[in-house]
Amino acid sequence: MPRYIDSMHISEKLAEAQKAGKPTFSFEFFPPKTAQGVQNLYDRMDRMHDLGPSFIDVTWGAGGRLSHLTSEMVKVAQSAYGLETCMHLTCTDMEKSKIDGALKEAYSAGCTNILALRGDPPRDNEKWEATAGGFRYAKDLVKYIKDTYGNHFDIGVAGYPEGCDDQDDLDLLIDHLKEKVDAGGTFVVTQMFYDVDIFLDWVKKCRAKGINVPIIPGIMPIHTHAAFMRRANWTKCNIPPAWTKALDPVKNDDAAVREVGKGLVAEMCRKMLDNGIIHLHFYTMNLAQATRMVLEELNLTPATGSPLEKPLPWRQSLGLNRRDENVRPIFWRNRNRSYVARTQDWDEFPNGRWGDSRSPAFGELDTYGIGLKGTNEQNIKLWGEPASVKDIANLFVRYMQNKLESLPWSEAPISNEADVIKHDLVSLNERGLLTINSQPAVDGAKSSHPVYGWGPRNGRVYQKAYLEVLVAPDLLPKLLDRLERDSDFTYYAVNLSGDLKSNAPSDGPNAVTWGVFPGKEIVQPTIVETVSFLAWKDEFFRLGQDWARCYPAASPSRQLIDDLMNKWYLVNIVHNDFRQSHGIFPLFEGLNIEHVSKAPATNGTTHESGVTSHEEAATNGGADGTSPADATTQTWLGAES
Repeated sequence: MPRYIDSMHISEKLAEAQKAGKPTFSFEFFPPKTAQGVQNLYDRMDRMHDLGPSFIDVTWGAGGRLSHLTSEMVKVAQSAYGLETCMHLTCTDMEKSKIDGALKEAYSAGCTNILALRGDPPRDNEKWEATAGGFRYAKDLVKYIKDTYGNHFDIGVAGYPEGCDDQDDLDLLIDHLKEKVDAGGTFVVTQMFYDVDIFLDWVKKCRAKGINVPIIPGIMPIHTHAAFMRRANWTKCNIPPAWTKALDPVKNDDAAVREVGKGLVAEMCRKMLDNGIIHLHFYTMNLAQATRMVLEELNLTPATGSPLEKPLPWRQSLGLNRRDENVRPIFWRNRNRSYVARTQDWDEFPNGRWGDSRSPAFGELDTYGIGLKGTNEQNIKLWGEPASVKDIANLFVRYMQNKLESLPWSEAPISNEADVIKHDLVSLNERGLLTINSQPAVDGAKSSHPVYGWGPRNGRVYQKAYLEVLVAPDLLPKLLDRLERDSDFTYYAVNLSGDLKSNAPSDGPNAVTWGVFPGKEIVQPTIVETVSFLAWKDEFFRLGQDWARCYPAASPSRQLIDDLMNKWYLVNIVHNDFRQSHGIFPLFEGLNIEHVSKAPATNGTTHESGVTSHEEAATNGGADGTSPADATTQTWLGAES
């Protein structure tokens, strides 16, 4: 099969790093055993993306155990999280049909890198045996991949500086490595080690044998002393006496072990970098802290150097045919994985002019990854049991203040981009106007700006102020009246039933983010437009309904959230004058929800219940002599049981 021209091979990345003289690094992950473990790992992979790895790889269980999960993780990492991904593939207990299936899935996911291994024997076998109809050696697997897929896959192979489980003859293993490279291997990843002198001597021997492809050292950070010893004994790697002397006195203090281990591993890495090894591969064990500590000690993370360079203001997908995608609707700003899942079957992606190449439909809402994450118990623990709009507003306020890690519509903590408008966002939420998505206006920030910057160097980036907010229906007419009176604003408002209101001049896209760079046309990567907003509307209300269903059917929380979803309007507002930094928020002056009422329950008791607008409370709840309870018995947001 031909190689797609939009792919990026690891060997090419390594060559670029070598040419630039800039050290790079990568991470290894393995498939967890539980569904919750998988979701937690995706979250960790997403966070570790911000450390700036060149690529990640995902391991393959012996005999294809969890092979479907490996393939799924490769697809998600590549497509949704924008991580260049290398898939492990082993011969062990693998029929040719299994190999073909795995390669086909990797190809379809846009993965262009494979680490071809013989693999370990299954747990119930004492020694390795070839499977009938399978491949005996890794070199046979390399040759088969090369013959079948041509240059589509960059093929890595394993190296063993201190021998492997069934072979201690290092010279023979180097001969085998040369055979794997000659069969089509383009880079080498080594087994873990801790004695850097042994590794560097082994590299010299490989070069003397004519192995000239990049050699990547496999590095195991130190998490705990027990794990350090267990892994060293398992791989039979040498532990330098100085390491034992440094670690033994603190072996019962995990924090101290990590601190000492950070220095030892970083020192080992520095010596390799000084000897021309340009790339470091970390066996993370699906943990972040120890790896991050080593990278920070080496000054290789964006946090200790320059900010991580962003080609676009949103996380770019590396899925099949998606690498040139450069336009997205702003609505999925906080749900990147969902957007990718719902557009995964599009035959092409927008390139500058959204309407000219748009696929006719977004995917269905039952696609994997669209719904609310976490179990009911986890979500109730996270968001409590709200019994009034005030309770929900308080959740949103806590999120805006970085005291809550997520909301049903935002999977990650609030971005620091919102810092300049955080006071305004908190104020809106305190008044019962629930903000879902926002961005401040930016008038020509440098493309290297640590918060707003993206794209090539020496450019300028711009964005219009944008706000997405959930509005009570009796507040909507006044808000829309104010929007209609000022031509600088464009808006869409819609409820669950699809009652759409808008002053947009057409169904076409309105660019809300753009950049101007030397030698390039203006890039407009983020837009607002009708079709995608209606697709987002379905997803938005579905997430709210999922949240409601975390609670028992008769509970006040479920009835409250369901009523919000059934009655309130999702409104997005674009302020087209990007030079006005706070133009949107004055629209909401005097609009707020009162939370002070009690309504009678069906059993004759009273509890915190409905809400009403400020104006309605003044008219019905006091100015005419009626009581606050009377004012809310007619409202649409009762949480009656």
